Amino acid sequence: MQVRQRTIVVLGTGGTIAGRAASAQDNLAYRAGEVGVADLLAGVTLPEGVAAQCEQVAQMDSKDMDFATWCALSERCAHWLAQQDVDGIVVTHGTDTMEETAFFLQCVLAPVKPVVLTGAMRPATSAAADGPQNLVDAIAVAASPLAQGVCVAFAGGVHSAADVQKLRSYRLDAFASGDAGPLAWIEEGRLRVLRAWPQGVALRSAASLPLSPQWPRVEIVFSHAGASGALVDALVRDGVAGLVVAATGNGTVHEALEEALMRAQEQGVAVRRASRCAEGRVPPQPGDRLPGADGLSPVKARIALMLELMK
Repeated sequence: MQVRQRTIVVLGTGGTIAGRAASAQDNLAYRAGEVGVADLLAGVTLPEGVAAQCEQVAQMDSKDMDFATWCALSERCAHWLAQQDVDGIVVTHGTDTMEETAFFLQCVLAPVKPVVLTGAMRPATSAAADGPQNLVDAIAVAASPLAQGVCVAFAGGVHSAADVQKLRSYRLDAFASGDAGPLAWIEEGRLRVLRAWPQGVALRSAASLPLSPQWPRVEIVFSHAGASGALVDALVRDGVAGLVVAATGNGTVHEALEEALMRAQEQGVAVRRASRCAEGRVPPQPGDRLPGADGLSPVKARIALMLELMK
């Protein structure tokens, strides 16, 4: 019986995977987003039974990711997901904000088909570039009938959009899923699934997102030894709409900072409490003065709060 060929669309946004340095030995002094996605795709061998086409959505360093690019990317993802002959999408992306983009896309798309983000820790010009293998692995995940929703494929692991975090600044295995663990491992183009693939619910549809960058302003503040409420007070005066506090440990907040956050809350600013710890949720307790962030990291709690305020 003949197996139908799987069709994958690769959307490029730049990042280190598309970076270029003056020397093949230089993995640091490179310019991100220099190589087009068509060239990245032309440099790899596709898995058997897979066809791919590509589109350049952006060409940037992901540290500079912005709302306008998120809107454009979500619109192109929605377009391709709606095509019956497209089985999945791969997004090449910089690692700095990959977890944020993955979570954003899951929130606004909640797709049944897979949308797989990948990138690299070394530029395309590196003598030992990791981007080509990551790209091939991501295409294999996107083409697999076992995959669904938004995830990150990186260094042989597959991580859900809700759990993925960049934990390492230099090592090739930069991403992890905390105590939830990865969804799967990629082994010679095949998925070894470790746990159930999560099914998300869209917080807001991609079609309803404003194309202008006038989104609700939500900022993150950090609780630490000697913290004060001065930054919170300044942000409130400056018109912030929401605040996420990266709390210590099990969601505790320095008393001076907590009082400032309570004042902000009383003035109509939406406040959410996340933990600055890389692993573990903050369980709610009776008498909590600041609402929790449902186990999200501070950067993902910020995205969820922005989308909530847009309603």
